[in-house]
Amino acid sequence: MHHLPLLLSIIIAIAAPLAEAVPAQALGHNAKQVYQTTDKFPLANPGNIAAHDPNIILHDEHYYLFRGGINIPIFKSANISGPWEQLGTVLSGDSIIPKGNQSRPWAPTTIEKDGTFYCYYTLSGRGSRNSAIGVATTTALDGSPWTDHGVVINTGKGAGSGVWPYTITNAIDASVSVDQDSGQTYLNYGSFWQDIWQVPLADDLLSVKDADAPDAVQLTFIPRAKSKPEEGSWMSFREGYYYVWFSHGNCCNFKSGFPARGKEYSIRVGRSKSVRGPFEDRKGKSLLDGGGTVVYGSNHGVVYAPGGLGVLAGNNDSVPDILYYHYLNTSTGFKHGQAQLGWNYLDYEDGWPVTAGGQNSTNSAAFVYGPRLPGWGYLVVIFGLLLCICS
Repeated sequence: MHHLPLLLSIIIAIAAPLAEAVPAQALGHNAKQVYQTTDKFPLANPGNIAAHDPNIILHDEHYYLFRGGINIPIFKSANISGPWEQLGTVLSGDSIIPKGNQSRPWAPTTIEKDGTFYCYYTLSGRGSRNSAIGVATTTALDGSPWTDHGVVINTGKGAGSGVWPYTITNAIDASVSVDQDSGQTYLNYGSFWQDIWQVPLADDLLSVKDADAPDAVQLTFIPRAKSKPEEGSWMSFREGYYYVWFSHGNCCNFKSGFPARGKEYSIRVGRSKSVRGPFEDRKGKSLLDGGGTVVYGSNHGVVYAPGGLGVLAGNNDSVPDILYYHYLNTSTGFKHGQAQLGWNYLDYEDGWPVTAGGQNSTNSAAFVYGPRLPGWGYLVVIFGLLLCICS
């Protein structure tokens, strides 16, 4: 029995983190409804930084991360898993666009063309279609000032909001794609309402081409449904195909309740030989008819509601493409500000992307291979072992 104090110390050290591994119990939610325990998808490789709707570009052998937040923070790292150094912000103050969250823009997307960096950002409010996509530019990613050029497109209110399709869509979640043949650059955008659309940009990338009558096409749509939860589009190109990626489902605000299991964010994709579509999923279903192949979703009882994604192109011979996104780690919490950067390499099967595992999978993996007991459950089990040892 003289070993009892030492054994108790060991038990407390082990049990404490285990008791914290299931915060949904403490929140009073049904864990069986919340957690998706499938191992169909690999665990997330951690990016080791808090980020909602992350955007990453690779420039001069370094990763630059942009995320929603006050004035759009910018971070730099030599590795996609960090450590990350903050370089400053895109905007020096509030956006010059007079609507929505001027001090905390959402969902930035940055591209580089001919030595200039263009950061497209969103102003809006939750559940509102009174939204805008703005753009800022700089010529160096070293903390130098950016120039805020203001509105690219408006919906709801503001200049140009009466032009179709802005009359029926929601101007949030911009991404940019380029036609590999013509060089024409396109802005992809949209959320809920009429889902995701595409318009051509002018040569200066600061406005829409033929702004009074843009050559718009619809990329995704869920017909015959009251709610149309598709947003956060991204477009990649590989071996003759354009892949349109998007987030489907409920993204956030889980502190007020969880959606039915499987209705949270997941990452989906379709492809086309044309940058303008039409796009189909792996089963041949049109993305305009609710199609979309799930590439990544909640998994292992640890990764919850992944979305807000992007794809970093590798080279087909030695470096795979990387899918990155934000997700909620169930051992940490479900608040908006607790979203973390995650990523996975992509393999391709018959031309379709599938997520691959990695060596740095999220460190909560140790908690997911046994039964998910509440914290006191682990204490009961360990106390039973203690009695056996001491008897």
